[in-house]
This record gives sequence, C-alpha cells and structure tokens, in this order.
Amino acid sequence: MSRSSSGWVAGLTAAALAAVGFLAVQASAHAPSHPATAASASPGASASHGAAGPQRPRKDPRALPADSGDGARVVYALKAERVWLVARDGKATRTFTVQPSTVDPKPGTYTVTSRTDQITGSDGVPIEHVVLFAKEDGTVIGFSAARNGSMASPDPSKKTGGVRMKTADGDALWNFATFGSTVVVVP
Repeated sequence: MSRSSSGWVAGLTAAALAAVGFLAVQASAHAPSHPATAASASPGASASHGAAGPQRPRKDPRALPADSGDGARVVYALKAERVWLVARDGKATRTFTVQPSTVDPKPGTYTVTSRTDQITGSDGVPIEHVVLFAKEDGTVIGFSAARNGSMASPDPSKKTGGVRMKTADGDALWNFATFGSTVVVVP
C-alpha cells in the first residue's frame, strides 16, 4: 500500500471511531438509569441483583390501593388520578384515569348522595352521568363525563368539584355507583 492510501484508510478509521463514540454518547444519554431485565420485566419475577444492588419491582399503577376498604365500592386515588370500580368480592372490575377538579375531597369514606343524568357543569361544560359524593369548602364534588368526551384541565382560578372521565368510563361508573354506594377516597 502506498503512503497516500494508508493515510486515507487511517482517516476513514478515525472518522468511523468518532461516529461510533458519538452514537454511544447519544445512546447513553437516552438510556434508562435502571434498564429492565427479563426477570424484572415480567410480573411476579424475583428482583435481580446486579452491580447496583437489588432492583425493586415497580408497582403496577393500575393495582387497587391497599387500605381502600372492603366490599363493593368506588375507589378514587387522588395522587394517581385513578378510579377503580370494585365488586363485592373485593376485586376491581374496571380502572381508569380521571381529570381531577380544582377542589379535592379529603381522604375518607363517602356515600353517593345524588345522581343526575345530564346537566351543565360548574365550568359551563355540558356533562352527563353525574355522581355526587362529597362537599369540601362549599364545593360539591362528584364524578362526571363531558358530553363531548373531553377531559380538559379545569380553570385553576375557579373552585370546581367535577372529577372528569372519558364517556365510556362515565357510563360504567354510572351503572356501578347507584344512590347510596360507597366511595373511598385515598391519598
């Protein structure tokens, strides 16, 4: 090989190494700090032990919260912004996310006190399947679905008590949470 071609090959090699180094830096910047392993990715698998120590399995965000009561009930988790419909046997039959109102109920056990098929919400949005269960600081709190299907965030400057959900979820809650049903609110 002549000197000019070996310089060309060395230049290509240096460029290739630079490109690989750049891609490695890019990949490490977007990689999770604790990549999932086959053992930790499957439910019920034991925790794996690696150089970083034991890995705790992540809790399923759809799992029914502990200490959420017994028997048939609606469970509303404030931090998770999620509702569960729980049958008499204590098993959740449905769970879904919700859009909280600007006024939250305090954690505790409530009873469904009122139901209205269709009305206009305190925010001016036409709503359906309204299930009321609490009152905080003069604001009535309940579940509802916007008739147009939206789950827009409420205006933070207004005191509203409507916990919004998708239409199909509102239908399911309406059929489940009849007058006198239990609603458990957890943090």
